[in-house]
Amino acid sequence: MPLLPAVLTLLLACSGGRHVREERVPVVVLAASSLTEAMGALEAGFEKEHANVDVQVSFAGSQVLRRQIEQGVTADVFASANEPHMEALVQAGLAGKPQTLASNELVVIVPTDDPAGVTSFDRLDRARRVVLGTENVPVGAYARQILAGADATVGDGFGARVLGNVVSEESNVRLVRTKVALGEADAAIVYRTDVDATVRVVPIPEALNQRARYPIALLRAAPHAHQAERFVEYATSAEGRAILGAHGFVTGP
Repeated sequence: MPLLPAVLTLLLACSGGRHVREERVPVVVLAASSLTEAMGALEAGFEKEHANVDVQVSFAGSQVLRRQIEQGVTADVFASANEPHMEALVQAGLAGKPQTLASNELVVIVPTDDPAGVTSFDRLDRARRVVLGTENVPVGAYARQILAGADATVGDGFGARVLGNVVSEESNVRLVRTKVALGEADAAIVYRTDVDATVRVVPIPEALNQRARYPIALLRAAPHAHQAERFVEYATSAEGRAILGAHGFVTGP
């Protein structure tokens, strides 16, 4: 057999008879840090059903991601930890109509040995080293709303006393949790889904708690809008909701 036909025959045999393997289409998703594990599971589930798509997720605080989108970052989908950051992008014509991906609630966390004795929410002012998210990051905004409403039920001045003990403000919820886990803080307020074995949970009374809603939307300048739309549909489908629920998120009304 001449050399060239022999080479072509070998190439066809190695490719199973296909001429060229189809390249995977990248879909870039910008997602709030608190979605890290859940979004990774959504990515794996979607790619299993869409082998030609490569979902690439970038995590940060929602306020950071919003700023990146406003500055022209190339991306397809945005999943925020609160509605105001998403609504700002919609109003600016940078994001399409959002859908509710899931919701979350907040808790107080303390080190496993709880050195400050924060055994209930009304003892949070005993913590001399409190860590919160910054005012612009959703978990920080929710925490401040909780503290602002606490005076009426816990006692006048309670919220101010807690805020007076804040020693660090972090740009995303994972950094907040890490401070407590390392023993660098006596208490913090985070999402329930961010709790792990490195910290202890102190519940926040239901009357004070905040429901954190996570909207997801296709970005107007999405370079791969068709595939990105399929991903949003998957994330908000029954299968997607089951994955989110398995990671502690609330997916019902």
